[in-house]
Amino acid sequence: MAYLTTTASGQPVLILKEGTTRSRGREAQRNNIMAARVIGEVLKTTLGPRGMDKMLIDSLGDITITNDGAAILNEMEVEHPAGKMMVEVAKTQDDMVGDGTTTAVILAGELLKKAEELLDQNIHPTIIVSGYRKAVQKAIETINNIATLVNIEDRETLRKVALTSMSSKAVGPAKEHFAEIAIDAVKQIVERRGERKVADIDNIQIIKKEGKSLFESQLIRGLIIDKEAVHSGMPKKIENAKIALLDCPLEIQKTETSAEIRIRDPTQMKAFLDQETRMLKEMVEKIKAVGARVLFCQKGIDDMAQHFLAKHEILAARRVKQSDMEKLSRATGGRIVTDLDDLKLEDLGMAGMVEERKIGEDKMIFVEKCKDPRSVAVLIRAGLERMVDEAERAMHDALSVVSDVIENNKIVPGGGAVEVEIAKELRKQATKVGGREQLAIEAFADAFEIVPKTLAENAGLEAIDVIAELRAAHEKTDGKPMGINVFKGKVENMRENGVIEPLVVKEQAAKSATESASMILRIDDVIASTKPKGPAGPPGGPESEEY
Repeated sequence: MAYLTTTASGQPVLILKEGTTRSRGREAQRNNIMAARVIGEVLKTTLGPRGMDKMLIDSLGDITITNDGAAILNEMEVEHPAGKMMVEVAKTQDDMVGDGTTTAVILAGELLKKAEELLDQNIHPTIIVSGYRKAVQKAIETINNIATLVNIEDRETLRKVALTSMSSKAVGPAKEHFAEIAIDAVKQIVERRGERKVADIDNIQIIKKEGKSLFESQLIRGLIIDKEAVHSGMPKKIENAKIALLDCPLEIQKTETSAEIRIRDPTQMKAFLDQETRMLKEMVEKIKAVGARVLFCQKGIDDMAQHFLAKHEILAARRVKQSDMEKLSRATGGRIVTDLDDLKLEDLGMAGMVEERKIGEDKMIFVEKCKDPRSVAVLIRAGLERMVDEAERAMHDALSVVSDVIENNKIVPGGGAVEVEIAKELRKQATKVGGREQLAIEAFADAFEIVPKTLAENAGLEAIDVIAELRAAHEKTDGKPMGINVFKGKVENMRENGVIEPLVVKEQAAKSATESASMILRIDDVIASTKPKGPAGPPGGPESEEY
């Protein structure tokens, strides 16, 4: 329907276009909260080591099996605008810290559920939002109080952090192997920028290939280029290779303007073609003269140039991605050259071994044994395509949390310990605030207990008993690291159990969840335009069929 109003004389005025729908007030809030809560409910059963997986089938019939919050929401193709905001929460969490996506979405859903109960008591949304903002500040303060500093050279702590992040993933006994790979990979790419350390995991290339088992996954101290040698006559393996990185084509450039060459004599034709060959030969001679044994070219390589390269026993690959070229530069210490005339010996990179290998159906070039690579590769193997994908997500989480700890060397206990401690501190603070905001802060405290509650439910435990036991444990002076051991069904010290997480993961989850819940609560009017209609189907299509 179009949204109509009338003037004082009773004349109708069309304000919004035909087909626009509008819901407002309590109805709009209820719809938005319901949509966001449904997203939270979908992810609930995936939380923790005893969480279950989801099977998602897209419109093309492709299957994804995962329990990674960001991956699930990405594949779900959510339509509702409030639901899309929850997808953004997971995406932000994944982009910022790489882990804790499920926690962030479940928290946002629970904050909205508790807010709805307050709305039913006629408490204004702005009061709830104000209470939530005060509560999240206290929550972040509490997280920092629980946190402990960690020495980034302490490999055992980094291993525990990596294992905790992968505890819910379906990589099973290969977790230990993956954790070791993740630590080695991140430590290799750490760089100092002023006073701080930066570990950008974009410098870690992840290559997935089916076949063999998860245990055959390996760290390559160098790079894997998903290309094959351009000529069959090239050597397949070169040791102690000097590597040239070119961002210019080994081809004769076409002129910008259209030109006409008049040839009256067959010898002139031959001279013309010979000149082209000579130019290509000179290009290859330059590469050979510098001492390069391997060539990676971002642009094309002419067939004749390929012949000359093979003749000089130079291994070459063409049309290498720009991102791979940059990684090659970091791994081998070479410089990307944009003009062949500028190529010098000092521009060449070094690698202990460059080899073309066949993995499954594909041939790939392995650049290995680099001296001190600032960029490395992880080759992930598994028997099933779905398993390879899930292993990649597990590796991404492990790499992310290890880099989080190296960049910000603070850790907190897992297993719901942080959330119960936050709830305890907030209940203390709520009484000091007073008024209606007190109810919002208490609601925030109750909402945070959803994490240990869900962990207990997913493990088949009695959630109410577990929460009561956790609350009692946290009242004691040394109770801060007490969380739930989902395998034994007991409340135990999570630090001693090795269940630890980076501080930034918890901090970001609290911030993202609160911001999204606050934004959804403040909406009291939803005005939706109609979607443009698609082109009409051909005659004889479904519309014209008679039944």
